[in-house]
Amino acid sequence: MRVPRRPRGARKPRPARIPGRPGSTRLPRTVTVPLGFVPGAAAAVVLVLSAYGVERAAESSDAQAAARPAPAFHAPRPDIVPRAAWIGDAARDQPPPRYDDQVVAVFIHHTDSPNGYDCADVSGIIRALYEGQTQGRDWDDLGYNFVVDRCGTVYEGRAGGADRPVTGAHTQGFNHRTAGIAALGTFTEGVEVPDAMLRSIAAVTAWKLGPSGTDPRSEVRLVSSNGGSRYAAGTAATLPAVAGHSDGYMTDCPGAALHARLPEIRDLAARLQGRDAATGPGRDTGTDTQRVTVEDDAHGTKS
Repeated sequence: MRVPRRPRGARKPRPARIPGRPGSTRLPRTVTVPLGFVPGAAAAVVLVLSAYGVERAAESSDAQAAARPAPAFHAPRPDIVPRAAWIGDAARDQPPPRYDDQVVAVFIHHTDSPNGYDCADVSGIIRALYEGQTQGRDWDDLGYNFVVDRCGTVYEGRAGGADRPVTGAHTQGFNHRTAGIAALGTFTEGVEVPDAMLRSIAAVTAWKLGPSGTDPRSEVRLVSSNGGSRYAAGTAATLPAVAGHSDGYMTDCPGAALHARLPEIRDLAARLQGRDAATGPGRDTGTDTQRVTVEDDAHGTKS
């Protein structure tokens, strides 16, 4: 049956689609403007080529990311108790976490708290530390990225994701591109540092420094961003890639006993990365001359 055509102008106007909303077919301006002057068949070709170009650009970007060489030395991720396991209902509103591009150094701390705890009670102890720093000092979160207890259990500290380079608040002047690992307890001179704790600190260190290719035995150049540190703001300081809190800030932390064990932590972390002990610090990574110039914040103080 023949259907009569509607007279011109009788077609209902279609609602205009808003660019960017789901279902929109509008092209970017750089494509839309030329197409207004191109005949139908040619316009179709331009559309195909344009889509192909965008697709190729995305593929090229992905290929470049995939082509970045993986670090020659890296370590597996250790077992980490997630933040949710200890924070419970103590969580408070806080700003979103901040991130750096990578971690090129680690600062070791102690929490300056009692040593004779039962490891089954550690979640409550960390929660108390969190409340002390966020309520007593009005910080936005726990300053340390990780906490390690005397049994060797590793806990995720500061929010943002244990796998990511979260900007901590542990060493004033040097919080960026570094990770803060706190040993739960007080390790002043003469205090025994448990071997299980040392091994876990080394495991976290090796893992966090792996993506940047940093040898835990090397030195790095970091630029102080706060005059409250051991170095005036803007000063380039050469520090161990695995440093004690007191190396960057005027404090007794991490205690003389733990600071004296840092060489062991560095060596063990290097071995966990698969480095040959006979080769010494691997300076071919360039991390020993990297400079950190980003700004720090006042809440980064941890004494």
